Amino acid sequence: MAKVTSKLQVTLPKAIASRYGIEPGNEIEFQAAGDVIRVIPPGRRHRTRLSLAERRRLFDEATARQEERNRRIKVRLEPSSDRGWRREDLYTRGESD
Repeated sequence: MAKVTSKLQVTLPKAIASRYGIEPGNEIEFQAAGDVIRVIPPGRRHRTRLSLAERRRLFDEATARQEERNRRIKVRLEPSSDRGWRREDLYTRGESD
């Protein structure tokens, strides 16, 4: 864990700096990501945000790949009869009779 100095500076742990190739004098990018802050090392700049059309295209391609995998893999969806409970029991569990 690193401390923030009075000048709002942070020292990166050496192991992290070595792993990501961060050296003295490099510029790193800080990016807000919800409740966290993402640190982007030099040379790994985040791409610009994709357009809605591009995101839809990528989503459709991923969906097609998943559907193809689902066609190739046949999964048995037979309920197990030896588990000692039924699905309906989940909806009434904890209710008083």
